[in-house]
Amino acid sequence: MASTVRIPQQERSIEKKNKIIQAGYELFSEVGYYGTTTVEIAKRAGVSTGIVYGYFADKRDILICVLEIYIDKVYQPLADIVENAATPLDLNRLALSVLDKTIELHEQNAKLHNTLHSLATTDEAVNAQFINLENKITDQMSRQLLKKGVNGENLTEKVHLAMNIVQSFAHETVFDSHNYINYAKMKNIVCNILVELFK
Repeated sequence: MASTVRIPQQERSIEKKNKIIQAGYELFSEVGYYGTTTVEIAKRAGVSTGIVYGYFADKRDILICVLEIYIDKVYQPLADIVENAATPLDLNRLALSVLDKTIELHEQNAKLHNTLHSLATTDEAVNAQFINLENKITDQMSRQLLKKGVNGENLTEKVHLAMNIVQSFAHETVFDSHNYINYAKMKNIVCNILVELFK
């Protein structure tokens, strides 16, 4: 299902629309998607509910725009780490930096992350955005690593696998937190796996 967001032309209208999206982002992050109402979004944005419906068909429409912000917030810091890494690459340092930043991003966006991932199983538009994000990360990270001298053999597959390993570790650390797991030791194991993958 395509988003029905209207595209405002005047600067003032664009500003109002962006305030609504930002308010949605904040509230979905604080109390979750289902815990947020359109009335609360309007109040946070400093506009009437009628104005919200002038730009968006419903709360889900706002969510689709929020998802774009979320994707940029979680993708760009990781892309920057790889792009700014000195060459020759210190794979151990790079792996640790990516792990730490991924955990930090999951902690900062925990409620929104859970909401978006749960919706991805039932909402085609949300799922498509996540698939596009995976494709973008895989492609751009592969290009950056190749530029920095990492062996190009099966690089796309290795990057995609590494993404899944990093995500899984971040989920384990932030959301699961089993008391029988030594997370410092697990982090070292994950780091060693990533380094071996790209040697």
